[in-house]
Amino acid sequence: MKKLIKNNKTKKYKAQFSNYLKKFEVHKSHFPRFNEECGVFGISGSEDAAALTALGLHALQHRGQEGCGIVSFDGNSYHSERKFGLVGDNFTKQKSLEKLTGTIAIGHNRYSTTGGETIRNIQPFYADLHGGAISIAHNGNLTNALLLRETMVREGAIFQTTSDTETIVQLVAKSKKQNIEDKVIDSLMQIQGGYALTIIANGLLIGARDPLGIRPLVIGKFEDAYILASETCALDIIGASFVREVENGEVVIIRNGEIETRRPFPNNNKRPCVFEYIYFSRPDSILNGKTAYEYRKNLGVFLAKESDIKPDVIVPVPDSGVPAALGYSQETNIPFELGLIRNHYVGRTFIEPTQQIRSLGVKLKLNPNLSSIKNKIVLLVDDSLVRGTTSFKIIKMLYDSGAKEVHMRIASPQIKFPDFYGVDTPTQAELLAANKNLEEMCDHIGAKSLNFLSIDNLYKALGHNQRNEKNPQFTDHYFTGEYPVRPIDYLNDNKIKKLSSLSLASNH
Repeated sequence: MKKLIKNNKTKKYKAQFSNYLKKFEVHKSHFPRFNEECGVFGISGSEDAAALTALGLHALQHRGQEGCGIVSFDGNSYHSERKFGLVGDNFTKQKSLEKLTGTIAIGHNRYSTTGGETIRNIQPFYADLHGGAISIAHNGNLTNALLLRETMVREGAIFQTTSDTETIVQLVAKSKKQNIEDKVIDSLMQIQGGYALTIIANGLLIGARDPLGIRPLVIGKFEDAYILASETCALDIIGASFVREVENGEVVIIRNGEIETRRPFPNNNKRPCVFEYIYFSRPDSILNGKTAYEYRKNLGVFLAKESDIKPDVIVPVPDSGVPAALGYSQETNIPFELGLIRNHYVGRTFIEPTQQIRSLGVKLKLNPNLSSIKNKIVLLVDDSLVRGTTSFKIIKMLYDSGAKEVHMRIASPQIKFPDFYGVDTPTQAELLAANKNLEEMCDHIGAKSLNFLSIDNLYKALGHNQRNEKNPQFTDHYFTGEYPVRPIDYLNDNKIKKLSSLSLASNH
């Protein structure tokens, strides 16, 4: 009876929130999968701070490709370089790094979830404030930034960007606290959402993580320098040692080679974003003591435990489905084959000049390996299914190449709800699982059969006996509709439709 009541409450909550989501549009994606969040890096105590930051950003390139930036501090002045494009295109030459002098630096890789694709929205941001200057880099999304912004604009604040990150800068500027670290904490107490911050202010390097730890941030050590980074792979590239994660709700202050810690928020159970484990983090990054690769292989193991078919080969969608497919293969002893070969030299900047070229679709990135799939029953494995457009093209390609049957298995549950904490997701109307049942989804992508990893086995694969229904171990709203931080900006009838009158095409 208790379970029935609980299920009814859950259904009521989901239905209520679903109505909210239909009423308000969220960030539209031009790509068929979830797009990575931003990446941040910070270092204090090295003469090569800018160069090491550039290397760290290079390791975090998968988290954002729209733009990158570095700000350094030499004890007297700040130095800033912000560019469109990749780190390797902008910060590999000595000339660009020579401008960024100082022993403290922060950097940012941008994938926009709020604000437009314009140079003024590329981070780190810099501002002169009373009592000193501040520079800030932010991974995540604030769920009450629009309301805060509207209030501050009415009070006379002047905003230069359309990014939610500038809201934090404005709050720091408004704070009546005496020292900069207290001003930063004061601003954090007013914002909501998922975030990881690196900040330079008055010779300090400051890091902060949201109260639930939705967005990741780790601490490293390189010689006498301390490092803050989104993932451990950014430490590996420069030979730094991993110290620990920044805890949820923790503010770390690096001053004169020492780390101070503040915990201004009430104690909360940590709820990191589950997609860091499934997809976002680089496979070699460490999450809670294990590499993301290990977790993803284990997702495939548990996916195999739910299997009811006997294919001839296991074929991953490269590169996202490779670890899960390996786990599936090892659990079942069914051969793993690279049935799809990826062209690594086709990226998001590839120019598609004609309709004829566009019509080639997924073949620009993937090509079937005929010897592995012809006349075979193929089990196709991927980490997630968002819109289904790419899956349809891949499955058709496999059939056209001679596959006898194509079955698809997804190493995560059905994605029915969008994100508000820093991940660029389609609207709920564009999410396949939100609008079709399993049979309809299977028909839509053209597979012989389709199944998803269950919620229960998702949690088991990630090291838990079961999902804690009262206090879930992960932020898993993508599947459950349970948002741990209410997305106020998106439930507001007076939502601001336009943040700036300046054209996004303007070079500012």
